[in-house]
Amino acid sequence: MTLGTGWYLRRLSRMGPREVGGRVGDTLRRRRWRSAPPLAPAVAGARFTAVLPDRALAAVAPDAAKRLVAEADRLMAGHGEYFGVPREDLADPDWWYDPKTGRRAPGGYAFDVPYRDEEAAGDIKQIWEPSRHQYLTVLAAAYALTGDERYAERVAGHLRSWWSANAPLRGVHWISGIELGIRLLSWVWVRRLLDGWEGAADLFEDNPVAVRQIWHHQRWLAAFPSRGSSANNHVVAEAAGQLAAACAFDWFPSSARWRDRALRSLERHLRANTFPSGLNRELATEYHGLVLELGLAAVAEADAAGVPVPRTVRLVLLRMTDALAAVVDDRLRPPRQGDADDGHGLVVDGAGTDRWASLLATGDAVFGALPWWPPVTGTDVRTPLLAALLQPYAKEGTGPAVARPKSRPAHFSDAGLTVLRGPAGIWCRCDGGPHGFLSIAAHAHADALSVEVRHEGVDVLADPGTYCYHGQPAWRRYFRSTLGHNTLELDGTDQSVSGGPFLWTRHARSRVLAVDASEEGVSRWCAEHDGYGPSTHRRRVELTAASRELRVVDEVSGPRRAVRLAFHLGPAVSAGLEGNRALLTWSRDGQERSAVLDLPRGLSWRAHRGETDPPLGWYSPGFGRKQPATTLVGTGFTDGRRQFTTVLTFRGQ
Repeated sequence: MTLGTGWYLRRLSRMGPREVGGRVGDTLRRRRWRSAPPLAPAVAGARFTAVLPDRALAAVAPDAAKRLVAEADRLMAGHGEYFGVPREDLADPDWWYDPKTGRRAPGGYAFDVPYRDEEAAGDIKQIWEPSRHQYLTVLAAAYALTGDERYAERVAGHLRSWWSANAPLRGVHWISGIELGIRLLSWVWVRRLLDGWEGAADLFEDNPVAVRQIWHHQRWLAAFPSRGSSANNHVVAEAAGQLAAACAFDWFPSSARWRDRALRSLERHLRANTFPSGLNRELATEYHGLVLELGLAAVAEADAAGVPVPRTVRLVLLRMTDALAAVVDDRLRPPRQGDADDGHGLVVDGAGTDRWASLLATGDAVFGALPWWPPVTGTDVRTPLLAALLQPYAKEGTGPAVARPKSRPAHFSDAGLTVLRGPAGIWCRCDGGPHGFLSIAAHAHADALSVEVRHEGVDVLADPGTYCYHGQPAWRRYFRSTLGHNTLELDGTDQSVSGGPFLWTRHARSRVLAVDASEEGVSRWCAEHDGYGPSTHRRRVELTAASRELRVVDEVSGPRRAVRLAFHLGPAVSAGLEGNRALLTWSRDGQERSAVLDLPRGLSWRAHRGETDPPLGWYSPGFGRKQPATTLVGTGFTDGRRQFTTVLTFRGQ
């Protein structure tokens, strides 16, 4: 997918003068570096001291260690998977090759590489992801836990191969700051986890190639920070990687300056990217997880180096952790809201480790779980390692500067997110918040007033997910469209106007009108948005605990419009549709479950599944993966003021 002149003009229109000026400066610096790249200083006597405390590895649970070693052995055999594409070449990877399209990215000066053009460069996510080197942190952790030098030698071979193939400022891996930041964080942990190996110093601090790479990564990040309308999770990753490297690899004349600047950036952008309630302002749950991981990992490096961290940084991470604990369902699954690309900040665990349980376990170790937090029963490797480096929150002073919630929050007014809960694990997320973050709302979906409903952790009315970013524009449009969510569409258009990938030029404005999220009796939510002016879409949701009934009432006021009302079922749910009634069935832990979905009369209802022209009836369980799922769509017209009532009744089990 090549972006045309129109996209760039629309993108420019969303920037302020300061951002435009900064980007002009970036362009001039890139041109200057083409002919006169910066020169790394000579380094002598470098040492690595940011080692793990002795107790850290001993605290890893045996089952977590077993999963990690199993994953490491799979990687040693060359097997892996990125975004649904199996890899069999990880024993000796080609760093510029995309197995999905079979293309190799072109070489040359990094800023000349057309990385957004899949025809020229392949699927950039497939190329970038292995070079985050998070699979190497897994191998290094396997060495640390077992002492088996095969893992360390494989890590060393791959790092030397990568450094040789990716000279500073040459090729596709020197384009995006988030990639450099996460890669630096991985290198810090690789060096830490290999500390007991006799070849660790020869690989890093005594290796001029490694030292040069580490310097150039940090110099790049200092020169080209994400700016203005792009200062979302990317800038947090850049600051976290820069801070981690400047603390752990403090070998350069600029290390102290880079560290202080990165810490200021991290503090500023963690606050900017987070609502006071603790939810991420991008309103994309996966990025809440990514930013929280990055923040915890960055603070761990500062603590390990004895660098004072502003109290506000820990307060934001505390709020983020409490917010995560508040919104997960009874199986610890958070909402599937907004974009998701399966990005992680730090990976030292094997397959089957629950990301969200791991974050809550780390939050418990660092901040302390509140009585209303859901219990975490799983184990992971990352938590004891991070907790060994992080300063416990209670040691910061006499107590937190903000009051933590005394009971589980259900409504986050600043984010417009409300969770209604009922008996037997009924969980319903209602969306009445801002369209997205900053002027471009890059990771937003056109999902105002959408609902997401689960029963015992099973998606019943599902948010279909994301699937892709680049290369497949029809699929990208579908998965972030209004029709692609459990809400109402008018005249075949989205509530918010897209200007292209990662760009919205008009944002629907939502407001929550009423909330009563009591878990006993009847809980209620009501909101409206203006995305279809002059018409207004208002939605009421009521969850009645006694009858286990969820009632959704959509009201449209305004001129005559064509309407489509969609309900996307989870992939585990089968539907028998007769007229305006659907019988839903699924199983959970070997037990059969069912519900009745009574759909609004006056609309013509059809079931769609796995359609491609145009896409309809799909669910994406993760980035790059999709599977057919049933979508029920009702079509008709509205004129003046009209209501559409949907009732979902869970049958007793």
